[in-house]
Amino acid sequence: MKREETVDYHIKSSWHAISRMYNQQAAEEGFTTAIGFVLININSKEGTPATKIAPQIGLETRSLTRMLKTMEEKGLIFKKPDLVDKRSVRIYLTEEGKRKKERSINTIREFNEQVRSVVSQEELNVFFSVFQKIQGVIDQVQTEKNIDLQKAIIEF
Repeated sequence: MKREETVDYHIKSSWHAISRMYNQQAAEEGFTTAIGFVLININSKEGTPATKIAPQIGLETRSLTRMLKTMEEKGLIFKKPDLVDKRSVRIYLTEEGKRKKERSINTIREFNEQVRSVVSQEELNVFFSVFQKIQGVIDQVQTEKNIDLQKAIIEF
């Protein structure tokens, strides 16, 4: 099977192209796509618990900690202790952070509008359905691996 005939090749190459496009636009604003995704996931008014951000965007906690430090140094966010859970910290956007968040949202919106101008809603529905099925396959494989691992541990 040629790589161009594999599902993962097309997903990966498309995501890399999207990521490059987003990074180019983010670089013009002085930040990265990853920072843009973090900004999008911070509630502007109430702040967001730091522990909630990493799982929302698929980041390791260590990576997020470094990124939040960089974002704080760039003046995009500030931290405050959580009033309810004193062990937790909430992340808030500065005015500059709000501006960069809006730019990130607009970049994503513009890309989606461009795609929708050449791909019909019917085609998108099929596309989304196919991706749900692919995610189901991934979930099944992961579940089977976890079950196999648990059996191996029990047998050990």
